[in-house]
Amino acid sequence: MRTNIDAVRNVLLAGLILLLAVLPAKGEQSQPEEYEGLQGASSIRTVFDVRAGAPKSAAIQLDLILQTFSDGNIRVVDERPEFVVVFIGPAVKLVTTDVKGFQPEEQEYIEKIGAIVREMARQGIKLEICIFAAEVMGVDPATILPAIKHVRNGWISMIGYQAQGYSLVPVY
Repeated sequence: MRTNIDAVRNVLLAGLILLLAVLPAKGEQSQPEEYEGLQGASSIRTVFDVRAGAPKSAAIQLDLILQTFSDGNIRVVDERPEFVVVFIGPAVKLVTTDVKGFQPEEQEYIEKIGAIVREMARQGIKLEICIFAAEVMGVDPATILPAIKHVRNGWISMIGYQAQGYSLVPVY
């Protein structure tokens, strides 16, 4: 009987040693496998300059931002990446409840954009819109999706984020 208990204990001990050998040490992060650009990075802080004005293209690009936020390679570097999306230029027309001026097939993408924006906000991505651009483009600020914070000048916002160390990613 004692021999069986010793054998089980030895198997469990060997399994524990093997498990500890393959797990990273506490505080040590494994490196993202696919992207050289992430090697050595310790945090992810990104501001997206969204100007894409075509509904289909913008929907695809916003969805890619959301996928990037959740990507495992990003999460290896930073469990809580900081993403900010700033809508300026023609993109301000795509994040409102007013779909006048869009063709019926484009309205489908406007709805998708709204769903993506809501999901971004739910996941903790900050969203801002340039009110100057909204006024120039004829967008009533009252129609802007509620998840999006209004800033007077989107450029000033992006300048501020870059001064804080955020990487700028243009989305045109």
